[in-house]
Amino acid sequence: QVQVVESGGGLVQAGGSLRLSCVVLDRTLEDYAMGWFRQAPWKEREFVAAISWSGGNTYYADSVKGRFSISRANAKNTVHLQMYDLKPVDTAVYYCAADYDSSWLEGVYDYWGQGTQVTVSS
Repeated sequence: QVQVVESGGGLVQAGGSLRLSCVVLDRTLEDYAMGWFRQAPWKEREFVAAISWSGGNTYYADSVKGRFSISRANAKNTVHLQMYDLKPVDTAVYYCAADYDSSWLEGVYDYWGQGTQVTVSS
């Protein structure tokens, strides 16, 4: 079983920044396309951002374009989600996901982390 572990969540004021990190344990990160999703209370989980195996292609939800940036450091087995200009509507549990094949292009990932809470106060 592949373990995906997120970190970096917390409480921040509106307009602030946070950087989330995700590691895939005991695996070679470059074998996986990676994505970030989030789920706010009483809402369905939604796509936030994704990055291809080499990092050459990135994708973002319209709601975070220009404010969030996904990146990866395969040598460090780590993926980051840098979040700027955070808003209260960004409050959610953020999940990291890994995909070994190409189903991530359709929003389907093989492995999921447990999530990290991000709370943005107004």
